Amino acid sequence: SILEPNQQALTIPDGEGPFVILVVGVNGMGKTTTIGKLAKRLQAEGKSVMLAAGDTFRAAAIEQLQEWGKRNDIDVVAQHTGADSASVIYDAFEKARARKVDVLLADTAGRLHTQTNLMNELSKIERVIKKIDPNAPHEVMLVLDAGTGQNALAQAENFNKATPLSGITLTKLDGTAKGGIIFAIANQFSLPIRFIGIGEGIDDLREFNALEFTNALFEKSNRDT
Repeated sequence: SILEPNQQALTIPDGEGPFVILVVGVNGMGKTTTIGKLAKRLQAEGKSVMLAAGDTFRAAAIEQLQEWGKRNDIDVVAQHTGADSASVIYDAFEKARARKVDVLLADTAGRLHTQTNLMNELSKIERVIKKIDPNAPHEVMLVLDAGTGQNALAQAENFNKATPLSGITLTKLDGTAKGGIIFAIANQFSLPIRFIGIGEGIDDLREFNALEFTNALFEKSNRDT
């Protein structure tokens, strides 16, 4: 399959303490939901998880993350709406280190890629995290909605400029959304596709399997024609 080079699972080394995953993407792509699902998945693998509510522009995003945390018994580090995103994530990283947490999942503002100041903020988050661990963030994961088509390419390009991406999660493959855009992204960025989201349920985040994905896509387009 053309996508096989992009089939690389996210591996988190044991016992090296907090593995920082920075989750980026435009609002409405399913970013905060993906964080909740990923946290649950990591817990099931026996890892301890902490969440950082770095999307400080939206009260709803902070509340959503706190709700996920409560539901799954996960600590969430949050500040008030409008707080400095970098300082929230820095604070969370310090706490995660002190508590010897395995994975820190950090939400970031659902920034529109046209807002340069928000892009600068991403770079700032990265600088601040590196003060604690020069190797962090260990994963910068872009969340994309499968249905956004060409716009997804532009998003990937702009986020990649702001902070080099290391993986992609593709959401909303449950509806009529065509996942075909993934071929274009894979072709242009040669980035690993970590997960695909196929529904709203907490267990609907699957590891990406190139062959399964391609077969499902072609079956679907045959049905649609």
